[in-house]
Amino acid sequence: MNEIRNIAIIAHVDHGKTTLVDQMLRQSGTFRDNQHVDERVMDSNDLEKEKGITISAKNTAVKWGSTKINIVDTPGHADFGGEVERILKMVNGVILLVDAAEGPLPQTKFVLRKSLELGYRPIVLLNKVDRSDARPDDVLNEVFDLFVSLHASDEQLDFPVLYAVGLKGIATKDLQATMQLLDYQQSGQSSNPTASDKEQTQGLYDLFELILSHVPAPTVGSGVTPKMLVSNVDWNDYVGRIAIGRLDGANCSTQTDLALVSPDGKQKSKGRVSKLFTFHGLQRSTIEAIEPGDIIALAGFEEVEIGDTLTGLADPTPLEKVNIDQPTLAMFFRVNTSPFAGKEGDYVTSNQLKDRLFRETRTNVSIRIENTDNPDIFRVSGRGELQLAILIETMRREGYEFSVSRPEVLTKEENGQILEPYEEVVIDVHMDYSSKVIDQLQKRRGVMQSMDQEGENHRLTFIVPSRGLIGYRGEMLTDTRGTGVMHQQFDSYGPYAGEIAGRSRGALIALESGDVTSYALEGLQDRGLFLVEPGVPVYAGQVVGIHNRADDLIVNVVKKKNLTNHRASQTADAVKLSKAATYSLEQSIEFIDRDELLEVTPQSLRIRKSALDHNERKRLEKKKEAALV
Repeated sequence: MNEIRNIAIIAHVDHGKTTLVDQMLRQSGTFRDNQHVDERVMDSNDLEKEKGITISAKNTAVKWGSTKINIVDTPGHADFGGEVERILKMVNGVILLVDAAEGPLPQTKFVLRKSLELGYRPIVLLNKVDRSDARPDDVLNEVFDLFVSLHASDEQLDFPVLYAVGLKGIATKDLQATMQLLDYQQSGQSSNPTASDKEQTQGLYDLFELILSHVPAPTVGSGVTPKMLVSNVDWNDYVGRIAIGRLDGANCSTQTDLALVSPDGKQKSKGRVSKLFTFHGLQRSTIEAIEPGDIIALAGFEEVEIGDTLTGLADPTPLEKVNIDQPTLAMFFRVNTSPFAGKEGDYVTSNQLKDRLFRETRTNVSIRIENTDNPDIFRVSGRGELQLAILIETMRREGYEFSVSRPEVLTKEENGQILEPYEEVVIDVHMDYSSKVIDQLQKRRGVMQSMDQEGENHRLTFIVPSRGLIGYRGEMLTDTRGTGVMHQQFDSYGPYAGEIAGRSRGALIALESGDVTSYALEGLQDRGLFLVEPGVPVYAGQVVGIHNRADDLIVNVVKKKNLTNHRASQTADAVKLSKAATYSLEQSIEFIDRDELLEVTPQSLRIRKSALDHNERKRLEKKKEAALV
């Protein structure tokens, strides 16, 4: 066990975790010299590569000398915090990676708090010290202040620091040495982390050596039976469900009889290990037996879920399950009922939608699925808009067709008082636009916590009700001419903040079904911004644009020009139209209002009114007004 180290790399989104893991794999000799390896090799699925973020935690392993180092790459976005929480139980230490220019951000605080609660002594790695706006000394002070604010122990406060340029595979204990090594690399000379002349070519040598000296070897119980808390679940077409976790207790081998125990102590099944795997690089290697302390994968238990314990029959007691923070946001997923239903998707029925949603909960511990009174509607709760948007996009690519509602926050009641979730929001914005951002957040019931100046930028920190942030990101980018950067993280539950104004502009709604015509759009251009192009089929009740005013407007976008016997001039036939806006999935979710739905198909995204019939919408509005009187 002294030959094993288990670590997780934790950080805020886009601070360079996956890029650092790439270099650790390269410099440890995992890849051949002539082997082609993609960038961010740990981001394995298409969505991760497209968005440039890590969505699910993944583990790999490298060899440094005679020691095996198991590395877990974790997501950096706050919405995927559940991935970080469950994975921290599997390791014995963490590398806290912080951008040397941006400093600690909301997710940095979240992941650090979780690791400190488990008693880990983090290694602090200041990344991107080569940035022109890097301020490593100030950021190191901010990190220390963050440790203090999270009540770190004296031992945890005595953390080692490395200065790194992760993209170049450099991390040393001295800032000047890092910059010298960077200059050495850029001069065209190669670096070798295991070369005898470490002063010149050490690469990640200091990082690997610090992992060996600072991170403790895994401690395992003195039990006589193997035990494993299931931290992740995978699937293989040949062996079925695969449980992943850290082995404790005693040795485990193929053909070992184990019991599958739920967190509450109930025995779900008994079985025999059919396949046993260990990790090396990006591959899983089949083995016959393994000692405790290593991160392993095993097959043979089809009912296994994250949080379960696999244990020897002699001691069928479960290991302590990690407590996952509860969801704060919910959306309603429902069967698509639009006139275009079933035309583009492969899976369209309520049973298919239900099976897919409940299957998601097997591997995504922070998602909750609930049935409603309507068998065609399901309530899906998660950590934030991005997490739910990733689920929607994944299902869309799998061929599912459905519709979703506007996100709503999950409130709770304590001592007769309604509490709602609040989020810590950090916005980096040019000083010319800071007053506009402050004004908008205050309208959304936000309370400013601090305002710091960094060059020509202001860093604004607010505590805002989660309700007030739904749909705000797009407005913030508009107010700041696309230059603002916003980060948010769940803070706590607090008293209900009262009414918050919704969307400031109404919708342009199609009057009837048909194909959009240039002739119709030309006469309506002054009314607002359109979301559809000529020739696109639409249906009555579909939102086809954004009105210039706050109220909705019904328009006829399929009207055709009447034919006459008169020959038109060329200038009369020339139609000049403004380019239609194209909303991404995340932008569409932010835009939709309470009385609207987003229709999601493998080929299209359409915004529509919940009630497609115009007269029915009027009746519903009158009922709502009468109820308020």
